[in-house]
Amino acid sequence: MSNVDVKLIKQLREMTGAGLVDVKKALTESNGDLDAALTWLRKKGMASAEKKAGRIAAEGIVDSYIHGEGRVGVLVEVNIETDFAARNEDFKLMVRDIAMQVAAMKPRWVSREEVPEEVLQNERDIARTQALNEGKPEKILDKIVEGRLEKFYADECLEDQAFIKDESKTVKQLVTEMIAKIGENIKIRRFARFELGEGLEKKEEDFAAEVMAQIK
Repeated sequence: MSNVDVKLIKQLREMTGAGLVDVKKALTESNGDLDAALTWLRKKGMASAEKKAGRIAAEGIVDSYIHGEGRVGVLVEVNIETDFAARNEDFKLMVRDIAMQVAAMKPRWVSREEVPEEVLQNERDIARTQALNEGKPEKILDKIVEGRLEKFYADECLEDQAFIKDESKTVKQLVTEMIAKIGENIKIRRFARFELGEGLEKKEEDFAAEVMAQIK
């Protein structure tokens, strides 16, 4: 592709911290595919945010978010390398956004790596049975199962969820952009979500819609 979308260039630079020329080349080589361009930069060792991802992040903050006059409460711990960076306003705002994300979208795990293997196997079995019942050909079952597993991750894993303030990116991409911006490794370590009367019989609440209304 000869003309690279300026918005894609800006987004990829924010995600990786790579130089303008390298970002343009990555997007050109990948025909404008953002994920493929990110992979290209990683292979070339140009994604500085990825290089920072291996460094130890032991500082950070624990933040809380209370919604609906105490109906939902969230605690989240997000780590960063230094206590100085932990006081950065952009970092603190991101942590608050992550707490709101947990309140609205009810993830069960931080990342896909935390999902127990028995849960994954059960999801694979369900997806395979559904595909067979739908009359899908045997030869494409594995591909269908993996596709539905990706949907499971996007629903249940915080990092894989679409960010509630900008659904064009995932929470993981949000964190990667902040790594590139601040220059330190950042890691969502854990969260806890409490919902009033959880487990008791009561009417359904659309907390995602409520949180979004509050943002607007």
